[in-house]
Order: sequence, then C-alpha cells, then structure tokens
Amino acid sequence: MLTMSVVRIVSYNIHKGMSALGKRESVQELRLGLHGLRADLAFLQEVQGRNDKSGTLHEQHEMLAAALRLEAAYGRNAVYRHSDHGNALLSRFPILSHQNQDISDHRLEQRGLLHARVGIGGHEVHCFVVHLGLFAGSRSRQVGALVSRIEEVVPSSDPILIAGDFNDWTNVLSDILVERLGLHEVFATAPRGNNVELPRLRDSVRMLGRVLRGGEASPWRLRPGFQGPPKLGMGNELMAPRPPRTFPAIFPWLRLDRIYQRGFSVRQASVLYGRPWTRLSDHAPLLAELELP
Repeated sequence: MLTMSVVRIVSYNIHKGMSALGKRESVQELRLGLHGLRADLAFLQEVQGRNDKSGTLHEQHEMLAAALRLEAAYGRNAVYRHSDHGNALLSRFPILSHQNQDISDHRLEQRGLLHARVGIGGHEVHCFVVHLGLFAGSRSRQVGALVSRIEEVVPSSDPILIAGDFNDWTNVLSDILVERLGLHEVFATAPRGNNVELPRLRDSVRMLGRVLRGGEASPWRLRPGFQGPPKLGMGNELMAPRPPRTFPAIFPWLRLDRIYQRGFSVRQASVLYGRPWTRLSDHAPLLAELELP
C-alpha cells in the first residue's frame, strides 16, 4: 500500500527579527506566528546568527528551532562588525547534511545558497534556501549557480524544494528553473480555489489607508479565495498564474518570494496577509502544503 508524506512548507524573509520599519524587535511574535502555522519545513531569509548588541536577536535560527522543536541549519552570508545574517532551514525531519555556497556577485551584496539534504518518508529531499540580489544581472548569474549546483550534485530522480526571496519582481527566472530542472512554482500548479485571494492594487490602497488610520491591517486572512480562471496565451495555451504579491507586507505589490518544487504534488498554496504578519516583517510569508509519494 502506498503512503503519502504531507509536508507543510513556509518561506519567509524575517527581516532580521525586526518589524517592517525596523523600529522594534519582532522575533518573539515571530516565534508564535510560526508555531501557529505548524510548518514541517521553514525556509527563512535574513536570519541573524550573531548579534553582539542584543541577546534577543542572537542565534535566531537556534532560538526558533528550540521553540518549535525543529532541527536547524544556518548559512552565514553577510558579516558585519557586530552581527551577521544569512539563510536558515528549520526542519521537523532529520537534516542529513547541509552546505552554504557563496553566490555573491559583487562586494556590495553578500549572498549565499543554503543546500540541505532532508530525509522525508524514505526519500532524500534536497532543500535550497535562497536570497538573490537586487540587480537583474546578479540574479541571473546567481540562478545560474543554483542550476549548476543542482545539475552537478542532485540526482535527477530526487525531489527538490527551493524557496526564498528571489527579488524577481519581473518574473523572468522561472522559465530557467522549469526548462533546465523540471521545477514548478507552487502557485502555478496549486488547485484553483485553494489559494488565498491575491490583493488588487485598489484593495492594497484601501488596506494602507486603514493601517494609517489605525484600523484593521488587512481584509485577507487565511480564508479560501479564488484567483479567477486560467488565462489564455496568444496561442490559446493555458497560462499559469503569476506568483503572489508579497512585498511590502503592509502594501503588497511586488512579487518577490517563491516556492519551487520537483517530485511533489501541490495540495494548496497561500500567501499570508494581514495581522500578525504585517507587524513581524516587511515581507508576507508563503505557505504551501505538498504531498510526496
């Protein structure tokens, strides 16, 4: 009898444990928020591994992992005089190994690629936590490094999860991952009707007005939504929906964050708007539920 492993995945840029505007620490609220999501795998970006000035911001991956009873892997990318930060993977499953690859494209942006092998239901799943650069040329070369690593070290039959802050607001990188690696973005393959409704610009403006007036932060909570029917391309082929808007969390307009998968089926995918998320970081988190045969 075949058994399926259901995996809940979160991708979240946690803004170094600070609020969206960086005026207060949010790491304790973040711990509670992640606990409520019951994630099996959390792909986190901008995680502080060291903070010599604030103990509550120090070793955030270890603190969150202990509170959530998960294993942790951390890849240090950016190093400063009193702190450092990078990517982290928190896992309910055994982390078999992990390695951080420097994919910095220039000295102004220190970027890394965290690759962890995780054992899930008899499978070895390759998990990649990424945070790409702000410049298009840098992102292209960094995705090239990601593709090269996967082609070199990941067997073609092994499942893959890639999640993080791609800074790809023009959505030009997906084709490379689909064509070269057979990956799919989770919102492109999630069943219609299972996604949380994505905000339109006028709704985002109304939401921002409510926030500025001190009202409710967002009308979008974890409720069922509908993205509308698939659109037809010029050749009458079905076009996959675009990734959701995730930045800034208080006024979601740019499509920066992604979850890609290979070897899974997507049960549902959501972007989490409203409180408490608008208070915790400048990005909105992504949540996906996948099945692994």
